[in-house]
Amino acid sequence: MPDQKANWINLTDNDFDTFLPLIDKEVKAGKSQEAVFQLFSRGLETGRDEWIYDFSESNLTSKIRYLVRSYQAFMLRGDKPDLDIKWDRQLDSCAADKVVITFDLSKIRKGVYRPFAKQYLYFDKHLNRMSGQSLKMFPELQSNNTLIGFMGQSAGKPFAVIATDSIPDLNCISPASGGTQCLPLYRYDKDGNRIDNITDWGLTQFQTHYSDTTIIKLDIFHYTYAVLHHPAYRTKYELNLKREFPRLPFYADLHQWAAWGKALMELHLNYETVEPYGLRRVDVGCKQSTCDAPLQGTLIPTDITDPAKPIKRTIPKAKLKADKTEGKIILDTETTLEGVPTVAWDYKLGNRSALEWILDQYKEKTPKDPTIAKLFNTYRFADYKEQVIDLLDRVCTVSIRTMEIIQQMPDTVEHQSLD
Repeated sequence: MPDQKANWINLTDNDFDTFLPLIDKEVKAGKSQEAVFQLFSRGLETGRDEWIYDFSESNLTSKIRYLVRSYQAFMLRGDKPDLDIKWDRQLDSCAADKVVITFDLSKIRKGVYRPFAKQYLYFDKHLNRMSGQSLKMFPELQSNNTLIGFMGQSAGKPFAVIATDSIPDLNCISPASGGTQCLPLYRYDKDGNRIDNITDWGLTQFQTHYSDTTIIKLDIFHYTYAVLHHPAYRTKYELNLKREFPRLPFYADLHQWAAWGKALMELHLNYETVEPYGLRRVDVGCKQSTCDAPLQGTLIPTDITDPAKPIKRTIPKAKLKADKTEGKIILDTETTLEGVPTVAWDYKLGNRSALEWILDQYKEKTPKDPTIAKLFNTYRFADYKEQVIDLLDRVCTVSIRTMEIIQQMPDTVEHQSLD
């Protein structure tokens, strides 16, 4: 027999349905209040990632200018460009409606393309296939907001969650996992007014259950983030999380859980400024006098007997591989980072650790888009090497501290029943 939700296999038999609904489509539509959050949205779907994202702001600018010129040429002459610019039904529709598209520098923002790997993003409703509710979460460049992003459907992949203060990509958490669902702390109306996104109904449920009127909506936001990191919760309700949105249990000592959530969120939001762990950098294949210097070009003085005589130096080949057994990160044929503690690899988002997400995103890859490959394939790891070393060192700290907090959480799910 199927269960109440028509599942015939991998049937669940637990108390998941008794928990508070985190989100609900009726609440999102304003027809009900019975969910903890009102607004939720999938991450940004561009339909042309290689055009819309870039580690280099100048290269992104060049790509968008080219794309816009190609569109404008079609508008004027009716001929589509010879090179592929990911022309799709959206651009056809814009052209049919005589929509004027121009380059606007103010539309360049920072976006979270993948965990711990921000990129420059061109945010334009005409060039982004589906922006979801992004404008209600970040209506302006300087909009202040924080989001909890989680897997919309994690079938086939471990459940994951992340906090961000920037626009997340649809596949930020894990590609092909059903998309990243975003829970903002605030939402903005059409006039730019900031509104609490946690419902009054949700606040009442918490204050009533815990008999504590000092609980505020920010406590619930932090509590949510902690619960979604709880290993016992993820294990017991693994099948539920693969099929439906998370729901919130009432755990004893809400304020402790909120404190854990706040600490986790501060780590994950401020990963670029947390103190470095202190990984050891080992450089080989060059003289010590020049090994530690950032690469500035291909000609550097290395002949000690004649310092004025430059010799050509080959840029090291990028590797970006993790050796978990040895606690090493091989960046390229010249540089290795050593001393990565085993626990640092345990902080995972999906199938990858936070450190591995960084290594994956900074690899040199051949663009799939033929025009990008021909005209805008400028990325070289060597240009970002020092930045990546610093980032890995700091995210190592984030990973260790994240695991320290998670390890303080109970080994079981001890849910207090609804009153």
